[in-house]
Amino acid sequence: LNSINKKEERTVFIHFRSTWVMLCCWVPCHPVLRIRNISAYIRHSSPFPFRQIQRISCMDAGGLDNNGREYTTADEMWREQTGDLNKKTLWYREGVSYWEGVNATVEGVLGGFSDVNEPDISCSDDFLKILLSERFPSDVKSQPLVALDCGSGIGRVTKNLLIRHFNEVDLLEPVSHFLEAARETLTSGAYANSDMHKAVNFYCVPLQDFTPDTGRYDVIWIQWCIGHLTDDDFITFFKRAKVGLKPGGLFVLKENISRSGFVLDNDDRSITRSDSYFRELFSRCGLHIYKAKKGFPDGLFAVKMYALTTEAPKKVHRTRSKTQSNRPRKIM
Repeated sequence: LNSINKKEERTVFIHFRSTWVMLCCWVPCHPVLRIRNISAYIRHSSPFPFRQIQRISCMDAGGLDNNGREYTTADEMWREQTGDLNKKTLWYREGVSYWEGVNATVEGVLGGFSDVNEPDISCSDDFLKILLSERFPSDVKSQPLVALDCGSGIGRVTKNLLIRHFNEVDLLEPVSHFLEAARETLTSGAYANSDMHKAVNFYCVPLQDFTPDTGRYDVIWIQWCIGHLTDDDFITFFKRAKVGLKPGGLFVLKENISRSGFVLDNDDRSITRSDSYFRELFSRCGLHIYKAKKGFPDGLFAVKMYALTTEAPKKVHRTRSKTQSNRPRKIM
């Protein structure tokens, strides 16, 4: 999130906690960003020069890191980065350590671009309103709506979005000074006096170690943090977290996506996955896409929101109308 590498000034990249974005002629509205330049990216025009072959699995797609190192497959990268217990422990330790060096302020976590907060929230708000109206209409609600904010940071998304729509919000964040800042904000002033919309629990636990209470949440919101999880931990997290959803509940995942394969960030220990990469992982988790929407204009990477359910979508059986089927045909 917040440094400029003066060695390379030809191209500017914005780093959104878990991914990289190249600026061409506009700055995409996105929270938690860091400006940085990477000379290795300059030679890669859109789309990335990954292997253009028929693939059985998106894990066969190549990728690269922020130093320009290329990987043939995601499996190759994961073996190198987290192939044994010591490497995996270091991966997560260094990720948390990176964010421990960031100030627990809006300006800090937004890398000096606090004006991106409003467009991000507005886009999420539009998406969430649609989901709530379709899945939890007010005329059939019998219980308070409850949400979990994963990778909550200083509580920016909870404060500006979730607490307006949910009666209770729990926050999950592994960086302790971020979580303490969120607690201080959300348990004081007007928030402390509200019985209808309030932050309840503050969990200082890494995403890969968290198991929610059974049937507590209508929505589990996961924004710009899933890139810190390895593929294996991505899958096990969602499988554990399923128990935390109420019947009809949803996961909402908001992330940047690469055009193909993946991009590894060696600094904060995270990767940016492609849409097909995400979809394969969703399948392995036993999750189904209820709705998906791009969150911002396209750049080198797009921001995308996925609403995910545990139940398979209903199949629609289409039959030809009698009028159409009985219509005379010309005989040639």
